[in-house]
Parts: sequence; C-alpha cells; structure tokens
Amino acid sequence: MSHITFLEASVVGLIQGVSELFPVSSLGHNVLIPALVGGSWASDLNVAKSESPYLAFIVGLHVATAIALLIYFWRDWVRIIGGFLSSIRDRRIETVDQKLAWMILLATIPVGLVGVGFEHTFRVLFGKPIRAAIFLIINGLILYAGERFRTRRSLAADAEAEAAERSGQRPAPRPRAAGATVAGAAVSPATGGGGATLSGPGPAAAPRPGGMHASGQRGVRQQEAVRAVQADRRIVAVGNVQGVIIGSAQILALLAGISRDGVAMVTGMFRGLSRQDAARFSFLLSTPVIFAAGFLKVGDLFGPLGNGIRGQVLVASILSGVGAYVSVRFLIRYFQTRTLTPFAIYCVVFGLGSAIYLSVK
Repeated sequence: MSHITFLEASVVGLIQGVSELFPVSSLGHNVLIPALVGGSWASDLNVAKSESPYLAFIVGLHVATAIALLIYFWRDWVRIIGGFLSSIRDRRIETVDQKLAWMILLATIPVGLVGVGFEHTFRVLFGKPIRAAIFLIINGLILYAGERFRTRRSLAADAEAEAAERSGQRPAPRPRAAGATVAGAAVSPATGGGGATLSGPGPAAAPRPGGMHASGQRGVRQQEAVRAVQADRRIVAVGNVQGVIIGSAQILALLAGISRDGVAMVTGMFRGLSRQDAARFSFLLSTPVIFAAGFLKVGDLFGPLGNGIRGQVLVASILSGVGAYVSVRFLIRYFQTRTLTPFAIYCVVFGLGSAIYLSVK
C-alpha cells in the first residue's frame, strides 16, 4: 500500500487549506503537483490509483477546512441555524436568517446527490494529471468570462454593496460627555469606552490601557455583523431558484481542476449578485458541502487505508485548517475591491505549463 511521508502530508495539507478557498481548485493542485514533482510523490499521491489512501487523505482534510470556515463565520452560522430551527418551530419562513438557511439547504442538495452517486466515477475518469491541467485551464477561462461578461444587475449590485460598505464605515458620533467639562467637573471616560465618571476640577483621568483598543475591536465586530446582515439580505433577494442554480454549479468541482468557489462565484455574479456577495454566498455554500465530503471519507482513515498515516493526517489537518482560516480572512477583504482576473491568469498559465510539461517529459 502507498505510504505518505510527513513532508508530503505537510505540503498537501497546506495546499488543500489554501487552494480549497482560493478559486484555483484544490483537487486540481493535489493531482497536478505530485505528478510534476515525480518520483515517490507521483506514486504515493495518486488520486486515481486503486486502493490508494490519498483520496481519503485529501478529502478527509476537508473536515479541517470546514472547521476553519465554521470558526470564521461562526456568528453567521449561529444566526442561520437559529433561523432554520425557528422556521420549523413557527412553520413559516419570513426573516432573512430563515430564508438564507433554506436557500443554503436547497442549494446544497444537487451537489450532494451527484457527489454521493458519481464521485468515484468522476475520480477514475478525470483524476489524471493531464486532464486536471486541461480543466484548470478551463477554470481560468470561466473566471475570466465571469469578470469580462458581468451583467448590469451584478455591476449595479456592486455599487449597492459599496454604498452599504461606506455607510457602515462612517464613524459614530463622539459622545459629548467624553472629556467634556460639566459644571466645573471633568468627565473622564470609563474603561472600555462605556459610561463616564465625574471627578473634581482638573484634567480628565487617562483611560486604562487597552480600554480604547477593546472598544475599537467591539466596534469593528459590530460593523462586520451589520455588513453581514446587509449582505445576507441582498443574497436572499435573488430567490431560492437562483440559489439552487448557484449551488448546482458546484457539481463541476467534481472535475479535478474546476474550483468549487470559483464556479459558484461566477454563477452568482451571472445571477445578479455583487462580487463580494457572490464570494460570501460561495463560502457559506461550501461549508456544508466540504464538511459532508470530509465526513464521508474520514471514516476510511480509521480503517485499513489509514494504517501508517494517521500521524501525517493530523499534521496535514492542522496546516489545512490554518491555511483555510487565513485564506478566507484574506479573500473576504480582497473581493470587496478586487477581481477574479489574477486567479484566471494563474490557472491558465499553470494549467498550460503543466499540460506541456506532462506531455513532453
């Protein structure tokens, strides 16, 4: 049986965590990179090889990736799950959280059914390095088309999201009491920016160290929460049918080289979402799909396929989770002002270079 070294596991884990959320296909990279390195990497890390632990290994890492997404979006998932439970309890779907919960559920069903029924077939047919390179080129063309042929609705949604972003970043009015003098008494800020205390005449007392920092952090979190609710309101406005279409696009990610988040983002923009809302929706859609895929395969790692590599799985999972968390933090901010075009260029160049190299070596 193939063995996976700690070096191989570390590289694969980091690649999985980063490329799963970047629109460049984690599966495509995990198929191509071992083939490009060659030697024991090509034999140990062969996703299409019969009885290879590699597929269970990389898909099992999805659990770590999904956990990272849950940690980053935990406040959103608390709202969404609460909305789902309240909709069942009240037997109605009215609030934004309730609508978004059912939208995600319905949008996840198509890719879930196809994944369970045809994952093995897709792996055998398309898990070859040269085919992964070709699909990576196609992925790049999809990303480029998504930016080049943006609809008017999507561009208008960009303007709306930017306006909401600017309004959410306006500084709150400074409380009149802070540092002011009332009836000859100085008012000093209390710790954490809350309340005020009266002191005798003279300069105001200095705030305790860390107080304003904590207050600022709370303000940032409150602004992020407001922006998230505003984004969810825009997402649910497109309706469940469009949501299912966006979610169904993830089926293409069963082809090594096609990015789940990339095709979901492009489809979301074509269906009228702004770029940053499409990115947010794609990450929310990815979480249950990635977690389910990992959960179904992680059991294999506790069976014969996992013998001798469980330590490697632990190391790779830690790196995958850290890489995914850092990636989603970066991408959420990136897509507020920037485009998919750099990723499109990367996919075409890397895919084309890989295809040429694999054809002539």
